[in-house]
Amino acid sequence: MRTTVTLDPDVAARLKQTARERGISFKEALNTSVRRGIERGDAKPQPYKLPPPQNLGVKPGVNLVKALQLAGEMEDAETIRKMRLGK
Repeated sequence: MRTTVTLDPDVAARLKQTARERGISFKEALNTSVRRGIERGDAKPQPYKLPPPQNLGVKPGVNLVKALQLAGEMEDAETIRKMRLGK
């Protein structure tokens, strides 16, 4: 069946890229993509569940409350080092 479809530029570009990568026609890439979308649309998506957090048994070597202050001090020290080297 012939029909006219207006695609957004990013969708058309992605379909052309897919067709090139797979060595198929644009029409075949479009039909395959539409079929997959319809099939997935019928299935109820499963909610993603995060695994429970793991205790790695490692205590941080830096006081995380003052992490930004430490990062600033390290950055300052590196800037001074580069200035002394003439960079």
